[in-house]
Amino acid sequence: DGDGIIFLEKAIRFGAKYQENQNSSQVSLFGDASEVQIPEPVIPGCEAWGAMEKLRREKEVIGIYISGHPLDDFKTEIKYFCNAGVSFFSEMTSYVNKELSIAGVITDVQHRVSRNGKGWAVFTLEDYTDSFEFKIFGEEYLKFRHLLAVNAFLYAKIFIKEGWTNTETGERSEPRLQFNTLKLLQDVMDNYARKLTIQLDIHELEAAKIASLKTILKSHKGDHALNFVVYEREDNIKLHMPSRRKKVKISNELLVILKEQEINYKLN
Repeated sequence: DGDGIIFLEKAIRFGAKYQENQNSSQVSLFGDASEVQIPEPVIPGCEAWGAMEKLRREKEVIGIYISGHPLDDFKTEIKYFCNAGVSFFSEMTSYVNKELSIAGVITDVQHRVSRNGKGWAVFTLEDYTDSFEFKIFGEEYLKFRHLLAVNAFLYAKIFIKEGWTNTETGERSEPRLQFNTLKLLQDVMDNYARKLTIQLDIHELEAAKIASLKTILKSHKGDHALNFVVYEREDNIKLHMPSRRKKVKISNELLVILKEQEINYKLN
């Protein structure tokens, strides 16, 4: 505030004074109880927290997210471009020689330097169900270190390799991780979406719906392939109609509009 006293301090003082008055009410000459009037502190105006800041504060104070989850804006990317969750890495031996595609938010990262002067990092990635601590070294660290920051949304393609075999004992070490791709989750749609397929029920094809769809697609022109599938459920008939001339820009904005208009789609 202008007088240099923060609101919380004013509120505490107000509460203390109010309690003091309640405990030591004075009686006037006329026998009436009188109280010293204390002005109630006015809550100062302040800017609302952004969604991420609000979620961060919730997790920090309560230990869980309440109003949502940091990954809520990336449900489409997770649905179409991930084949695993962070929890899979707790059972890596089950996925040896497989590439897992995951997405999450970095909740902790520590950039370190080894004894021989080479950089490496340990970072924690969290998704809807679990979190896992990854370690990244060597050329992979040099290639992707700029992406490793707290609160960064990360998309990763990680190949799980067999562990080293001890020549003396024959025992195999824990599986090793090969970081093939690390990208910001915000860039995944542009990098991996190839084709948008609009799915239309033949019994719901109306002139107004077709006109609305044409307007939507016209306002989202781009370089991604466009395909239509007209289907009839009872006879299980599907007619595939790829568009040779029209292309679109696949974006979350477009997908949200299609969902609002109850137009089914699929990404390839």
